[in-house]
Amino acid sequence: MKRRTTTLLMAACLALAAMPAVHAAETSGAGPYNEAADARADINLAVAKAAAEHKQVLVVYGANWCKDCLALDKGFGQGSLSHEVSKRFVVVKVNVGRFDRNVDVANQMGVTLKKGIPTVAILGPEGQVLGATQGGELADARNMGEDAVLQVLARVGKS
Repeated sequence: MKRRTTTLLMAACLALAAMPAVHAAETSGAGPYNEAADARADINLAVAKAAAEHKQVLVVYGANWCKDCLALDKGFGQGSLSHEVSKRFVVVKVNVGRFDRNVDVANQMGVTLKKGIPTVAILGPEGQVLGATQGGELADARNMGEDAVLQVLARVGKS
C-alpha cells in the first residue's frame, strides 16, 4: 500500500511539474509567429545573416490567428514562391499579436498595420528600410497567387 501511494504521489508531482511547460508551449504560439520572440534581436540576426549571404531581409508582420498570415507563411515554404523568396531574402517573422505587440517596431520601419496583416518591410544589407507595404497589399494573401505576391514584393523592394 505504501509503495502504491508513493508511486501515485510521484506521478502527481511529475504531472504538476509538466504543467508549466505545457502552458508555456500554448502561450508561445504553436504557429509561425513566435509570440515569445524578441523582434529586434531576431531582425538584427537576420540582417547579419543577410549581409553574409548578400541578400535582403524580408520582415513579415503577422499573427498566428490571421488566416492570411498563415497562408502567406505556407506559400513562403513551398513552390516557386518559396524558391524566389529564399533566393533573395532572409525572412524574419514578427508577431503583432492583436495589434498590441511590436507595433513600435513596425512603426519605425514605416509599416502600416491598420490596413491589415500580413504586411512586410524589406531591409537592405545594413538594416536600412528599402520599402514597406502601405495599403494592405498582402491582407488577402490566402486568395492571392504566387505571382501576385511576388509582384507586391518587387514593388516594395523598389520603394
